[in-house]
Amino acid sequence: MEFIRRRIEKQVLSLTGLSLGKLDLENPRGDPGLFGPQAVCWQVHADFTSMLVGGIAALMLQALHPLALAGVWDHSNFRTDMLGRLRRTGQFISGTTFGATGDANWLIDKVRTIHLQVVGHAEDGRAYAASDPDLLTWVHVAEVSHFLAAHLRYRNPHLSLADQDRYYAEIALVAERLGARDVPASRQQIADYLEGIRPQLVCDHRSREVIRLLLDAPAPSRLAKPFGALMMQAGVDLLPDWASDMLELPQGDLKRRLVRGGIGGTAPILRWAVRDGSAHRARRRMGMA
Repeated sequence: MEFIRRRIEKQVLSLTGLSLGKLDLENPRGDPGLFGPQAVCWQVHADFTSMLVGGIAALMLQALHPLALAGVWDHSNFRTDMLGRLRRTGQFISGTTFGATGDANWLIDKVRTIHLQVVGHAEDGRAYAASDPDLLTWVHVAEVSHFLAAHLRYRNPHLSLADQDRYYAEIALVAERLGARDVPASRQQIADYLEGIRPQLVCDHRSREVIRLLLDAPAPSRLAKPFGALMMQAGVDLLPDWASDMLELPQGDLKRRLVRGGIGGTAPILRWAVRDGSAHRARRRMGMA
């Protein structure tokens, strides 16, 4: 059983930002980072399964914003390295959530510097810049709303409404540090923001190409292939109905039940297997494990 556990853990960690190295989440000892272990974001971001499902859904939703998508389209190698993009995003999220203060600040400064270089024009001629405060808010909301939605569906459906609001208020710090403005910091503010931005969203040929690439993304191994396909479908299922309709990704009741049942059966196995993830290392840094 230990051999099986280690093999599963190795496959899981190969999909995360930990596989990129560079961050030592176990040092310096006692450093709480930007949030500390009592933060709700330590709970929400600790579960690999729900974070992966939420991250996939967020990428799909982000593909509906023409300016945000143009920046990724023109300045990213996601079309040839989708897994690498997922890992880099994972590294930023895990590092800013669980990393020591110095590492979290380093990641934020690094991303801010990269954003300054991402400028251009969308297909409709509008200028874009990754450092645009409004685009940063959009990317942030797309991510955190789906991280929390996946957590509620697959990890802890009983997270209190107060703690859900607390999560949004906590994690707004990272978006603000990146340069976002008017960052929603509660469930109601998130809902209002998503409703208000819908007229700006468009599904075009680029959006559909992103979805195709996500759904066809190669798995790192044969063992991970069925798991990856399940996660992609769970990401689709997590989207709001209006977004899946725009992306032409219909979800019937039977398919939803099968996907949710598949995740419900897979997630406990992954939680049993993974003992050296970002949250585990951060807890060791804080003397909690």
